[in-house]
Amino acid sequence: MVLFLIASGLSLIFGVTRIVNFAHGSFYMLAAYLTYTLTAALPLGGGSFYVAVLLAAAAVGAVGFAVETALLRRVYRAPELYQLLLTFALVLVVADAVRFFWGTENKTGPAAPGLAGSVPIAGQLFPTYDLALIALGPVVAAALWGLFYRTKWGILIRAATQDREMVAALGVDQAKLFTSVFVLGSFLAGLGGALQVPRQALTNVMDTSIIVEAFVVVVIGGMGSVPGALLAAVVIGVVDAFGVLLLPKASLVMMFVVMAVVLIVRPWGLLGRPEAQARTAGGALAGGSAVGVPRAWVVAVLAALVAVPPLLPTFYVWVLVEILAFALFAASLHLLMGTGGMVSFGHAAAFGLGAYGSALLMHWAKAPMPLAFAGAPLVAALCAALYGYFCVRLTSIYFAMLTLAFAQIAYAIVHQWYDVTGGDNGLLGIWPAPWLAAPLRYYYLALTASAVGITLLALIGRAPFGLTLRAVRDHARRAEAVGVNIRVHQWTAFVVAGFFGGLAGATFVFLKGSVFPDYLAVRMSVEPLVMVLLGGVQVFAGAPVGAAIYKLLDTVATRYTEYWQVVLGAILMVLVLVFPRGILGVLSERRRG
Repeated sequence: MVLFLIASGLSLIFGVTRIVNFAHGSFYMLAAYLTYTLTAALPLGGGSFYVAVLLAAAAVGAVGFAVETALLRRVYRAPELYQLLLTFALVLVVADAVRFFWGTENKTGPAAPGLAGSVPIAGQLFPTYDLALIALGPVVAAALWGLFYRTKWGILIRAATQDREMVAALGVDQAKLFTSVFVLGSFLAGLGGALQVPRQALTNVMDTSIIVEAFVVVVIGGMGSVPGALLAAVVIGVVDAFGVLLLPKASLVMMFVVMAVVLIVRPWGLLGRPEAQARTAGGALAGGSAVGVPRAWVVAVLAALVAVPPLLPTFYVWVLVEILAFALFAASLHLLMGTGGMVSFGHAAAFGLGAYGSALLMHWAKAPMPLAFAGAPLVAALCAALYGYFCVRLTSIYFAMLTLAFAQIAYAIVHQWYDVTGGDNGLLGIWPAPWLAAPLRYYYLALTASAVGITLLALIGRAPFGLTLRAVRDHARRAEAVGVNIRVHQWTAFVVAGFFGGLAGATFVFLKGSVFPDYLAVRMSVEPLVMVLLGGVQVFAGAPVGAAIYKLLDTVATRYTEYWQVVLGAILMVLVLVFPRGILGVLSERRRG
Protein backbone atom coordinates (compact mmCIF):
# COMPACT_ATOMS: atom_id res chain seq x y z
CA MET A 1 0.00 0.00 0.00
CA VAL A 2 2.71 2.49 1.00
CA LEU A 3 4.82 1.57 -2.00
CA PHE A 4 1.76 1.98 -4.24
CA LEU A 5 1.16 5.51 -2.94
CA ILE A 6 4.73 6.57 -3.54
CA ALA A 7 5.00 4.90 -6.94
CA SER A 8 1.68 6.28 -8.18
CA GLY A 9 2.80 9.82 -7.35
CA LEU A 10 6.15 9.28 -9.06
CA SER A 11 4.45 7.74 -12.08
CA LEU A 12 2.07 10.67 -12.45
CA ILE A 13 4.83 13.24 -12.21
CA PHE A 14 6.91 11.55 -14.86
CA GLY A 15 3.94 10.71 -17.07
CA VAL A 16 2.85 14.35 -17.35
CA THR A 17 5.93 16.49 -16.77
CA ARG A 18 8.63 14.01 -17.91
CA ILE A 19 10.59 14.87 -14.76
CA VAL A 20 12.61 11.99 -13.32
CA ASN A 21 12.04 13.16 -9.76
CA PHE A 22 14.85 11.80 -7.60
CA ALA A 23 13.55 13.98 -4.76
CA HIS A 24 10.38 11.91 -4.49
CA GLY A 25 11.98 9.73 -1.84
CA SER A 26 13.04 12.86 0.02
CA PHE A 27 9.41 14.01 0.19
CA TYR A 28 8.51 10.60 1.59
CA MET A 29 11.20 10.89 4.27
CA LEU A 30 10.27 14.47 5.14
CA ALA A 31 6.63 13.50 5.70
CA ALA A 32 7.65 10.62 7.95
CA TYR A 33 9.67 12.91 10.21
CA LEU A 34 6.93 15.55 10.22
CA THR A 35 4.42 12.92 11.28
CA TYR A 36 6.72 11.81 14.08
CA THR A 37 6.99 15.37 15.40
CA LEU A 38 3.37 16.40 14.92
CA THR A 39 2.04 13.28 16.63
CA ALA A 40 3.98 14.19 19.76
CA ALA A 41 3.05 17.88 19.56
CA LEU A 42 -0.70 17.72 18.87
CA PRO A 43 -2.90 17.61 22.02
CA LEU A 44 -5.51 15.31 20.48
CA GLY A 45 -4.86 12.08 22.32
CA GLY A 46 -5.44 9.03 20.15
CA GLY A 47 -6.37 11.20 17.18
CA SER A 48 -3.03 12.99 17.06
CA PHE A 49 -1.44 10.41 14.80
CA TYR A 50 -4.19 10.47 12.18
CA VAL A 51 -4.34 14.26 12.11
CA ALA A 52 -0.54 14.35 11.88
CA VAL A 53 -0.65 12.02 8.86
CA LEU A 54 -2.95 14.39 6.97
CA LEU A 55 -1.05 17.51 8.02
CA ALA A 56 2.32 16.02 7.06
CA ALA A 57 1.04 14.91 3.65
CA ALA A 58 -0.48 18.35 3.05
CA ALA A 59 2.75 20.05 4.13
CA VAL A 60 4.76 17.96 1.69
CA GLY A 61 2.24 18.80 -1.03
CA ALA A 62 2.87 22.48 -0.24
CA VAL A 63 6.62 21.85 -0.48
CA GLY A 64 6.00 20.27 -3.88
CA PHE A 65 4.10 23.38 -4.96
CA ALA A 66 7.00 25.61 -3.90
CA VAL A 67 9.57 23.40 -5.62
CA GLU A 68 7.67 23.26 -8.90
CA THR A 69 6.81 26.95 -9.11
CA ALA A 70 10.06 28.38 -7.75
CA LEU A 71 12.59 25.98 -9.26
CA LEU A 72 11.42 23.46 -11.83
CA ARG A 73 9.26 25.89 -13.80
CA ARG A 74 12.34 28.02 -14.46
CA VAL A 75 14.07 25.23 -16.37
CA TYR A 76 11.20 23.63 -18.29
CA ARG A 77 12.62 25.04 -21.52
CA ALA A 78 16.03 23.55 -20.82
CA PRO A 79 16.73 19.92 -21.78
CA GLU A 80 14.59 17.68 -19.60
CA LEU A 81 17.51 16.12 -17.75
CA TYR A 82 18.45 19.46 -16.22
CA GLN A 83 15.29 19.15 -14.16
CA LEU A 84 16.75 15.87 -12.90
CA LEU A 85 19.81 17.83 -11.78
CA LEU A 86 17.58 20.15 -9.77
CA THR A 87 15.79 17.25 -8.09
CA PHE A 88 19.16 15.71 -7.19
CA ALA A 89 20.14 19.02 -5.57
CA LEU A 90 16.88 18.83 -3.61
CA VAL A 91 17.83 15.37 -2.37
CA LEU A 92 21.01 16.82 -0.90
CA VAL A 93 19.22 19.78 0.69
CA VAL A 94 16.41 17.73 2.25
CA ALA A 95 18.88 15.13 3.57
CA ASP A 96 20.80 17.74 5.54
CA ALA A 97 17.62 19.53 6.61
CA VAL A 98 16.42 16.28 8.18
CA ARG A 99 19.78 15.80 9.89
CA PHE A 100 19.70 19.36 11.22
CA PHE A 101 16.18 19.26 12.66
CA TRP A 102 15.94 15.62 13.75
CA GLY A 103 19.54 14.50 14.18
CA THR A 104 21.21 11.34 12.92
CA GLU A 105 19.84 8.83 15.42
CA ASN A 106 17.06 6.52 14.30
CA LYS A 107 13.58 7.42 15.53
CA THR A 108 10.88 4.96 16.54
CA GLY A 109 7.46 6.20 15.55
CA PRO A 110 4.26 5.80 17.56
CA ALA A 111 1.85 2.93 17.04
CA ALA A 112 -1.38 3.73 15.25
CA PRO A 113 -4.08 4.13 17.93
CA GLY A 114 -6.73 1.45 17.68
CA LEU A 115 -4.66 -0.64 15.28
CA ALA A 116 -2.06 -2.12 17.61
CA GLY A 117 -1.62 -5.84 18.02
CA SER A 118 -2.09 -8.61 15.49
CA VAL A 119 -4.77 -10.81 13.96
CA PRO A 120 -4.43 -14.60 13.52
CA ILE A 121 -5.04 -15.74 9.94
CA ALA A 122 -4.47 -19.35 8.85
CA GLY A 123 -2.33 -19.99 11.88
CA GLN A 124 -0.13 -16.93 11.33
CA LEU A 125 -0.19 -13.58 13.12
CA PHE A 126 -0.49 -10.48 10.95
CA PRO A 127 -0.12 -6.92 12.31
CA THR A 128 -3.47 -5.17 12.48
CA TYR A 129 -2.00 -1.96 11.09
CA ASP A 130 -0.62 -3.77 8.04
CA LEU A 131 -4.02 -5.30 7.35
CA ALA A 132 -5.58 -1.85 7.63
CA LEU A 133 -3.11 -0.50 5.08
CA ILE A 134 -3.91 -3.40 2.75
CA ALA A 135 -7.61 -2.56 3.03
CA LEU A 136 -6.87 1.11 2.44
CA GLY A 137 -5.05 0.39 -0.82
CA PRO A 138 -8.12 -0.34 -2.97
CA VAL A 139 -9.91 2.65 -1.42
CA VAL A 140 -7.13 5.03 -2.44
CA ALA A 141 -6.91 3.40 -5.87
CA ALA A 142 -10.66 3.85 -6.35
CA ALA A 143 -10.44 7.50 -5.28
CA LEU A 144 -7.64 8.12 -7.78
CA TRP A 145 -9.60 6.29 -10.48
CA GLY A 146 -12.60 8.54 -9.86
CA LEU A 147 -10.37 11.60 -9.97
CA PHE A 148 -8.79 10.62 -13.27
CA TYR A 149 -11.85 9.20 -15.04
CA ARG A 150 -14.70 11.30 -13.69
CA THR A 151 -13.30 14.83 -13.71
CA LYS A 152 -12.21 17.18 -16.48
CA TRP A 153 -8.86 17.63 -14.76
CA GLY A 154 -8.37 13.87 -14.75
CA ILE A 155 -9.10 13.68 -18.47
CA LEU A 156 -6.40 16.27 -19.11
CA ILE A 157 -3.97 14.32 -16.95
CA ARG A 158 -4.61 11.09 -18.84
CA ALA A 159 -4.29 12.90 -22.15
CA ALA A 160 -1.00 14.49 -21.10
CA THR A 161 0.47 11.13 -20.12
CA GLN A 162 -0.26 9.89 -23.64
CA ASP A 163 0.56 12.93 -25.77
CA ARG A 164 1.75 16.04 -23.99
CA GLU A 165 2.44 17.95 -27.20
CA MET A 166 -1.14 17.53 -28.42
CA VAL A 167 -2.52 18.73 -25.08
CA ALA A 168 -0.39 21.87 -25.37
CA ALA A 169 -1.55 22.38 -28.97
CA LEU A 170 -5.16 22.37 -27.75
CA GLY A 171 -4.47 25.41 -25.59
CA VAL A 172 -4.29 23.78 -22.17
CA ASP A 173 -2.35 25.83 -19.61
CA GLN A 174 0.59 23.49 -19.11
CA ALA A 175 2.06 25.48 -16.23
CA LYS A 176 -1.04 24.99 -14.09
CA LEU A 177 -1.37 21.37 -15.18
CA PHE A 178 2.25 20.60 -14.28
CA THR A 179 1.93 22.33 -10.92
CA SER A 180 -1.23 20.47 -9.96
CA VAL A 181 0.27 17.11 -10.94
CA PHE A 182 3.49 17.78 -9.04
CA VAL A 183 1.52 18.78 -5.95
CA LEU A 184 -0.62 15.65 -6.13
CA GLY A 185 2.42 13.44 -6.64
CA SER A 186 4.20 15.08 -3.71
CA PHE A 187 1.09 14.68 -1.55
CA LEU A 188 0.95 10.96 -2.35
CA ALA A 189 4.63 10.57 -1.48
CA GLY A 190 4.01 12.42 1.77
CA LEU A 191 0.99 10.30 2.58
CA GLY A 192 3.03 7.16 2.01
CA GLY A 193 5.81 8.42 4.27
CA ALA A 194 3.38 9.44 7.00
CA LEU A 195 1.60 6.08 6.98
CA GLN A 196 4.94 4.26 7.16
CA VAL A 197 5.86 5.76 10.55
CA PRO A 198 4.30 3.01 12.73
CA ARG A 199 5.87 0.29 10.58
CA GLN A 200 9.58 1.11 10.59
CA ALA A 201 12.25 3.16 12.29
CA LEU A 202 12.92 6.57 10.79
CA THR A 203 16.44 6.90 9.38
CA ASN A 204 18.35 9.50 7.40
CA VAL A 205 18.70 7.11 4.45
CA MET A 206 15.10 5.95 4.12
CA ASP A 207 14.71 8.17 1.06
CA THR A 208 17.34 6.26 -0.92
CA SER A 209 15.90 2.81 -0.37
CA ILE A 210 12.31 3.77 -1.18
CA ILE A 211 13.08 5.69 -4.37
CA VAL A 212 14.72 2.63 -5.92
CA GLU A 213 11.71 0.44 -5.11
CA ALA A 214 9.37 3.13 -6.40
CA PHE A 215 11.20 3.27 -9.72
CA VAL A 216 10.90 -0.51 -9.99
CA VAL A 217 7.14 -0.36 -9.41
CA VAL A 218 6.68 2.51 -11.86
CA VAL A 219 8.59 0.70 -14.60
CA ILE A 220 6.83 -2.63 -14.09
CA GLY A 221 3.36 -1.11 -13.87
CA GLY A 222 3.79 1.40 -16.67
CA MET A 223 4.81 5.03 -16.45
CA GLY A 224 1.80 7.24 -15.94
CA SER A 225 -0.49 4.31 -15.05
CA VAL A 226 -1.95 4.36 -11.53
CA PRO A 227 -3.63 0.92 -11.92
CA GLY A 228 -0.27 -0.33 -13.15
CA ALA A 229 1.42 1.03 -10.03
CA LEU A 230 -1.08 -0.86 -7.86
CA LEU A 231 -0.58 -4.11 -9.76
CA ALA A 232 3.21 -3.75 -9.78
CA ALA A 233 3.30 -2.99 -6.04
CA VAL A 234 1.44 -6.25 -5.41
CA VAL A 235 3.77 -8.16 -7.76
CA ILE A 236 6.89 -6.77 -6.10
CA GLY A 237 5.49 -7.52 -2.65
CA VAL A 238 4.86 -11.14 -3.62
CA VAL A 239 8.26 -11.49 -5.31
CA ASP A 240 10.00 -10.02 -2.28
CA ALA A 241 8.13 -12.27 0.15
CA PHE A 242 8.86 -15.45 -1.79
CA GLY A 243 12.43 -14.34 -2.38
CA VAL A 244 13.08 -13.95 1.34
CA LEU A 245 11.41 -17.31 2.02
CA LEU A 246 12.86 -19.43 -0.79
CA LEU A 247 16.02 -17.66 -2.00
CA PRO A 248 17.22 -15.45 0.85
CA LYS A 249 20.66 -14.99 -0.71
CA ALA A 250 19.13 -13.74 -3.95
CA SER A 251 16.04 -11.95 -2.67
CA LEU A 252 17.32 -8.50 -3.59
CA VAL A 253 18.27 -9.63 -7.09
CA MET A 254 14.83 -11.00 -7.93
CA MET A 255 13.05 -7.64 -7.83
CA PHE A 256 15.43 -6.15 -10.39
CA VAL A 257 15.36 -9.27 -12.55
CA VAL A 258 11.58 -8.89 -12.79
CA MET A 259 12.06 -5.23 -13.71
CA ALA A 260 14.59 -6.12 -16.42
CA VAL A 261 12.40 -8.87 -17.88
CA VAL A 262 9.37 -6.58 -18.08
CA LEU A 263 11.42 -3.88 -19.79
CA ILE A 264 12.81 -6.33 -22.34
CA VAL A 265 9.46 -7.99 -23.10
CA ARG A 266 7.07 -5.05 -22.68
CA PRO A 267 9.03 -1.81 -22.23
CA TRP A 268 6.00 0.36 -21.47
CA GLY A 269 4.99 -1.80 -18.50
CA LEU A 270 2.20 -4.21 -17.67
CA LEU A 271 -0.62 -1.65 -17.91
CA GLY A 272 1.16 1.25 -19.58
CA ARG A 273 1.00 2.38 -23.18
CA PRO A 274 3.78 3.16 -25.65
CA GLU A 275 4.82 6.80 -25.66
CA ALA A 276 3.58 9.01 -28.46
CA GLN A 277 6.32 9.57 -31.01
CA ALA A 278 8.03 12.93 -30.75
CA ARG A 279 7.07 15.35 -33.54
CA THR A 280 10.41 17.09 -33.67
CA ALA A 281 13.73 15.74 -34.80
CA GLY A 282 16.41 15.12 -32.30
CA GLY A 283 16.03 14.82 -28.58
CA ALA A 284 16.58 16.73 -25.43
CA LEU A 285 20.28 16.09 -25.68
CA ALA A 286 20.71 17.04 -29.31
CA GLY A 287 23.43 19.52 -29.93
CA GLY A 288 27.06 19.87 -30.80
CA SER A 289 29.70 17.56 -29.45
CA ALA A 290 32.84 19.54 -30.07
CA VAL A 291 35.53 19.59 -27.43
CA GLY A 292 34.11 22.95 -26.34
CA VAL A 293 37.24 24.76 -25.12
CA PRO A 294 40.25 26.18 -26.98
CA ARG A 295 43.09 23.71 -27.43
CA ALA A 296 45.48 26.08 -25.68
CA TRP A 297 43.37 25.82 -22.53
CA VAL A 298 43.57 22.03 -22.64
CA VAL A 299 47.35 22.17 -22.95
CA ALA A 300 47.59 24.67 -20.09
CA VAL A 301 45.43 22.51 -17.80
CA LEU A 302 47.42 19.40 -18.64
CA ALA A 303 50.70 21.22 -18.00
CA ALA A 304 49.39 22.39 -14.62
CA LEU A 305 48.30 18.86 -13.73
CA VAL A 306 51.82 17.66 -14.46
CA ALA A 307 53.76 20.46 -12.78
CA VAL A 308 51.71 21.56 -9.76
CA PRO A 309 51.08 18.36 -7.70
CA PRO A 310 54.68 18.06 -6.36
CA LEU A 311 54.10 21.44 -4.70
CA LEU A 312 50.86 20.40 -2.99
CA PRO A 313 50.23 18.68 0.36
CA THR A 314 49.42 14.98 0.13
CA PHE A 315 45.73 15.55 0.86
CA TYR A 316 45.27 17.65 -2.26
CA VAL A 317 47.19 15.14 -4.36
CA TRP A 318 44.65 12.49 -3.34
CA VAL A 319 41.83 14.92 -4.13
CA LEU A 320 43.26 15.37 -7.61
CA VAL A 321 43.40 11.60 -8.10
CA GLU A 322 39.71 11.35 -7.22
CA ILE A 323 38.88 14.19 -9.61
CA LEU A 324 40.82 12.47 -12.39
CA ALA A 325 38.97 9.19 -11.81
CA PHE A 326 35.58 10.88 -11.93
CA ALA A 327 36.56 13.04 -14.90
CA LEU A 328 37.20 9.84 -16.86
CA PHE A 329 34.00 8.31 -15.47
CA ALA A 330 31.93 11.31 -16.59
CA ALA A 331 33.67 11.44 -19.98
CA SER A 332 32.79 7.78 -20.59
CA LEU A 333 29.14 8.55 -19.83
CA HIS A 334 29.28 11.51 -22.22
CA LEU A 335 30.00 9.12 -25.08
CA LEU A 336 26.59 7.59 -24.41
CA MET A 337 24.68 10.75 -23.50
CA GLY A 338 26.23 13.55 -25.50
CA THR A 339 27.44 11.72 -28.58
CA GLY A 340 24.97 8.85 -28.70
CA GLY A 341 21.91 10.44 -27.08
CA MET A 342 21.52 7.41 -24.78
CA VAL A 343 20.82 8.46 -21.20
CA SER A 344 22.03 5.82 -18.77
CA PHE A 345 20.77 5.61 -15.20
CA GLY A 346 23.04 2.65 -14.53
CA HIS A 347 26.54 3.71 -15.53
CA ALA A 348 27.67 2.84 -12.01
CA ALA A 349 27.71 -0.74 -13.29
CA ALA A 350 30.79 0.04 -15.40
CA PHE A 351 32.51 1.90 -12.57
CA GLY A 352 31.64 -0.66 -9.90
CA LEU A 353 32.43 -3.71 -12.01
CA GLY A 354 35.79 -2.20 -12.88
CA ALA A 355 36.47 -1.59 -9.20
CA TYR A 356 35.35 -5.08 -8.20
CA GLY A 357 37.21 -6.58 -11.16
CA SER A 358 40.48 -5.15 -9.84
CA ALA A 359 39.72 -6.15 -6.27
CA LEU A 360 38.67 -9.71 -7.10
CA LEU A 361 41.68 -10.25 -9.36
CA MET A 362 43.99 -9.21 -6.53
CA HIS A 363 42.07 -10.84 -3.67
CA TRP A 364 41.20 -14.22 -5.19
CA ALA A 365 43.43 -14.63 -8.26
CA LYS A 366 46.42 -13.08 -6.46
CA ALA A 367 47.13 -11.07 -9.58
CA PRO A 368 49.78 -8.34 -9.30
CA MET A 369 48.43 -4.83 -9.06
CA PRO A 370 49.39 -3.74 -12.63
CA LEU A 371 47.61 -6.78 -14.07
CA ALA A 372 44.54 -6.17 -11.92
CA PHE A 373 44.53 -2.51 -12.94
CA ALA A 374 44.73 -3.42 -16.64
CA GLY A 375 42.19 -6.21 -16.36
CA ALA A 376 39.49 -4.12 -14.69
CA PRO A 377 38.31 -2.26 -17.81
CA LEU A 378 38.20 -5.55 -19.70
CA VAL A 379 35.91 -7.02 -17.04
CA ALA A 380 33.66 -3.96 -17.21
CA ALA A 381 33.62 -4.00 -21.02
CA LEU A 382 32.72 -7.70 -21.11
CA CYS A 383 29.81 -7.16 -18.72
CA ALA A 384 28.73 -4.08 -20.68
CA ALA A 385 28.71 -6.17 -23.85
CA LEU A 386 26.39 -8.70 -22.22
CA TYR A 387 23.76 -6.40 -20.76
CA GLY A 388 24.24 -3.74 -23.42
CA TYR A 389 22.94 -6.26 -25.95
CA PHE A 390 19.51 -5.93 -24.34
CA CYS A 391 19.70 -2.25 -23.44
CA VAL A 392 20.29 -0.94 -26.96
CA ARG A 393 17.07 -2.58 -28.10
CA LEU A 394 15.21 0.06 -26.15
CA THR A 395 15.14 3.83 -26.48
CA SER A 396 14.42 6.92 -24.42
CA ILE A 397 13.42 6.40 -20.79
CA TYR A 398 13.07 2.65 -21.29
CA PHE A 399 16.77 2.40 -22.16
CA ALA A 400 17.63 4.45 -19.07
CA MET A 401 15.51 2.29 -16.80
CA LEU A 402 16.91 -0.97 -18.17
CA THR A 403 20.45 0.25 -17.51
CA LEU A 404 19.29 1.04 -13.96
CA ALA A 405 17.87 -2.47 -13.63
CA PHE A 406 21.11 -4.15 -14.69
CA ALA A 407 23.18 -1.88 -12.44
CA GLN A 408 20.95 -2.79 -9.51
CA ILE A 409 21.23 -6.48 -10.35
CA ALA A 410 25.01 -6.10 -10.14
CA TYR A 411 24.63 -4.17 -6.88
CA ALA A 412 22.40 -6.87 -5.41
CA ILE A 413 24.84 -9.62 -6.38
CA VAL A 414 27.87 -8.00 -4.76
CA HIS A 415 25.74 -6.99 -1.77
CA GLN A 416 24.50 -10.52 -1.05
CA TRP A 417 27.36 -12.72 -2.31
CA TYR A 418 29.29 -12.55 0.95
CA ASP A 419 31.55 -15.52 0.27
CA VAL A 420 33.10 -13.84 -2.77
CA THR A 421 32.57 -10.09 -2.55
CA GLY A 422 32.43 -9.65 1.22
CA GLY A 423 28.92 -8.19 1.04
CA ASP A 424 28.49 -5.05 3.12
CA ASN A 425 32.00 -5.46 4.49
CA GLY A 426 33.50 -5.14 1.04
CA LEU A 427 37.04 -6.15 0.16
CA LEU A 428 39.91 -4.41 1.92
CA GLY A 429 43.63 -4.08 1.33
CA ILE A 430 43.40 -3.28 -2.40
CA TRP A 431 46.45 -1.05 -2.53
CA PRO A 432 48.84 -0.11 -5.35
CA ALA A 433 52.07 -2.02 -5.81
CA PRO A 434 54.90 -0.85 -3.52
CA TRP A 435 56.63 0.98 -6.36
CA LEU A 436 53.40 2.94 -6.95
CA ALA A 437 52.40 3.43 -3.31
CA ALA A 438 53.87 6.93 -3.00
CA PRO A 439 51.13 9.54 -3.51
CA LEU A 440 52.86 11.29 -6.40
CA ARG A 441 53.67 8.07 -8.23
CA TYR A 442 50.09 6.87 -8.07
CA TYR A 443 48.90 10.33 -9.01
CA TYR A 444 50.89 10.24 -12.24
CA LEU A 445 49.52 6.78 -13.02
CA ALA A 446 46.00 8.13 -12.51
CA LEU A 447 46.81 11.19 -14.62
CA THR A 448 48.12 9.00 -17.43
CA ALA A 449 45.09 6.71 -17.34
CA SER A 450 42.65 9.61 -17.21
CA ALA A 451 44.38 11.76 -19.84
CA VAL A 452 44.76 8.87 -22.28
CA GLY A 453 41.19 7.72 -21.69
CA ILE A 454 39.65 11.18 -22.09
CA THR A 455 41.76 11.86 -25.19
CA LEU A 456 40.68 8.60 -26.79
CA LEU A 457 37.03 9.31 -25.98
CA ALA A 458 37.35 12.78 -27.53
CA LEU A 459 38.92 11.29 -30.67
CA ILE A 460 36.20 8.64 -30.88
CA GLY A 461 33.56 11.36 -30.67
CA ARG A 462 35.12 13.24 -33.60
CA ALA A 463 35.91 10.14 -35.69
CA PRO A 464 33.51 8.74 -38.33
CA PHE A 465 32.13 6.37 -35.69
CA GLY A 466 31.28 9.28 -33.39
CA LEU A 467 29.78 11.31 -36.22
CA THR A 468 27.58 8.33 -37.09
CA LEU A 469 26.47 8.10 -33.47
CA ARG A 470 25.49 11.75 -33.57
CA ALA A 471 23.51 11.14 -36.76
CA VAL A 472 21.69 8.28 -35.05
CA ARG A 473 21.04 10.52 -32.05
CA ASP A 474 19.57 13.34 -34.13
CA HIS A 475 17.76 11.40 -36.88
CA ALA A 476 17.65 7.67 -36.23
CA ARG A 477 15.29 6.90 -39.11
CA ARG A 478 17.36 8.84 -41.62
CA ALA A 479 20.53 7.14 -40.43
CA GLU A 480 18.89 3.74 -40.76
CA ALA A 481 17.59 4.65 -44.21
CA VAL A 482 21.13 5.27 -45.47
CA GLY A 483 22.33 1.91 -44.20
CA VAL A 484 23.57 2.60 -40.67
CA ASN A 485 23.22 -0.39 -38.35
CA ILE A 486 21.89 1.54 -35.37
CA ARG A 487 22.03 -1.23 -32.79
CA VAL A 488 25.58 -2.23 -33.65
CA HIS A 489 26.81 1.35 -33.33
CA GLN A 490 24.96 1.91 -30.06
CA TRP A 491 26.12 -1.42 -28.65
CA THR A 492 29.72 -0.63 -29.59
CA ALA A 493 29.45 2.76 -27.88
CA PHE A 494 27.99 1.03 -24.82
CA VAL A 495 30.95 -1.35 -24.63
CA VAL A 496 33.50 1.43 -25.14
CA ALA A 497 31.84 3.52 -22.42
CA GLY A 498 31.88 0.47 -20.16
CA PHE A 499 35.60 -0.03 -20.79
CA PHE A 500 36.57 3.49 -19.81
CA GLY A 501 34.08 3.54 -16.94
CA GLY A 502 35.79 0.39 -15.66
CA LEU A 503 39.18 2.06 -15.99
CA ALA A 504 37.86 4.92 -13.84
CA GLY A 505 36.65 2.39 -11.27
CA ALA A 506 40.06 0.73 -11.15
CA THR A 507 41.74 4.11 -10.66
CA PHE A 508 39.38 4.88 -7.80
CA VAL A 509 39.62 1.54 -6.00
CA PHE A 510 43.41 1.68 -5.69
CA LEU A 511 43.08 5.22 -4.36
CA LYS A 512 40.72 4.07 -1.59
CA GLY A 513 42.30 0.67 -0.96
CA SER A 514 38.91 -1.01 -0.69
CA VAL A 515 35.71 -1.68 -2.58
CA PHE A 516 32.11 -1.74 -1.35
CA PRO A 517 28.65 -2.31 -2.88
CA ASP A 518 28.09 1.46 -2.71
CA TYR A 519 30.26 1.73 -5.82
CA LEU A 520 27.30 0.22 -7.70
CA ALA A 521 24.52 2.08 -5.88
CA VAL A 522 22.01 4.39 -7.55
CA ARG A 523 23.78 7.48 -6.28
CA MET A 524 26.97 6.42 -8.05
CA SER A 525 24.98 6.39 -11.30
CA VAL A 526 23.39 9.76 -10.60
CA GLU A 527 26.64 11.57 -9.81
CA PRO A 528 28.22 11.23 -13.29
CA LEU A 529 24.89 12.32 -14.77
CA VAL A 530 25.07 15.41 -12.59
CA MET A 531 28.67 16.03 -13.64
CA VAL A 532 27.90 15.79 -17.35
CA LEU A 533 24.86 18.04 -17.05
CA LEU A 534 26.66 20.50 -14.79
CA GLY A 535 29.51 20.96 -17.25
CA GLY A 536 27.25 20.88 -20.30
CA VAL A 537 26.21 17.81 -22.24
CA GLN A 538 26.45 19.72 -25.55
CA VAL A 539 30.25 19.83 -25.40
CA PHE A 540 32.62 16.97 -24.63
CA ALA A 541 34.77 19.03 -22.25
CA GLY A 542 31.68 19.61 -20.14
CA ALA A 543 32.00 16.12 -18.66
CA PRO A 544 35.50 16.43 -17.13
CA VAL A 545 34.91 20.08 -16.23
CA GLY A 546 31.63 19.20 -14.51
CA ALA A 547 33.36 16.36 -12.65
CA ALA A 548 36.11 18.70 -11.44
CA ILE A 549 33.63 21.35 -10.28
CA TYR A 550 31.37 18.83 -8.55
CA LYS A 551 34.21 17.07 -6.74
CA LEU A 552 35.86 20.33 -5.69
CA LEU A 553 32.58 21.62 -4.29
CA ASP A 554 32.04 18.29 -2.56
CA THR A 555 35.53 18.32 -1.03
CA VAL A 556 35.42 21.92 0.16
CA ALA A 557 31.91 21.66 1.59
CA THR A 558 32.69 18.37 3.35
CA ARG A 559 35.83 19.77 4.93
CA TYR A 560 34.32 22.94 6.36
CA THR A 561 30.83 21.93 7.49
CA GLU A 562 29.03 18.80 8.56
CA TYR A 563 26.02 19.99 6.57
CA TRP A 564 27.95 19.88 3.34
CA GLN A 565 25.08 18.41 1.34
CA VAL A 566 22.86 21.46 1.76
CA VAL A 567 25.75 23.70 0.67
CA LEU A 568 26.47 21.54 -2.36
CA GLY A 569 22.78 21.25 -3.20
CA ALA A 570 22.23 25.00 -2.99
CA ILE A 571 25.24 25.68 -5.22
CA LEU A 572 23.99 23.14 -7.77
CA MET A 573 20.58 24.82 -7.81
CA VAL A 574 22.12 28.21 -8.48
CA LEU A 575 24.36 26.82 -11.21
CA VAL A 576 21.43 25.11 -12.93
CA LEU A 577 19.31 28.27 -12.81
CA VAL A 578 22.17 30.48 -14.04
CA PHE A 579 23.52 27.96 -16.56
CA PRO A 580 20.41 26.01 -17.66
CA ARG A 581 22.38 24.20 -20.37
CA GLY A 582 25.47 23.54 -18.30
CA ILE A 583 28.42 25.82 -17.64
CA LEU A 584 30.38 25.15 -20.83
CA GLY A 585 27.18 24.76 -22.84
CA VAL A 586 26.06 28.29 -22.02
CA LEU A 587 29.56 29.74 -22.40
CA SER A 588 29.96 28.07 -25.80
CA GLU A 589 26.63 29.48 -26.97
CA ARG A 590 27.61 32.97 -25.84
CA ARG A 591 30.98 32.69 -27.55
CA ARG A 592 29.33 31.63 -30.81
CA GLY A 593 26.65 34.31 -30.43
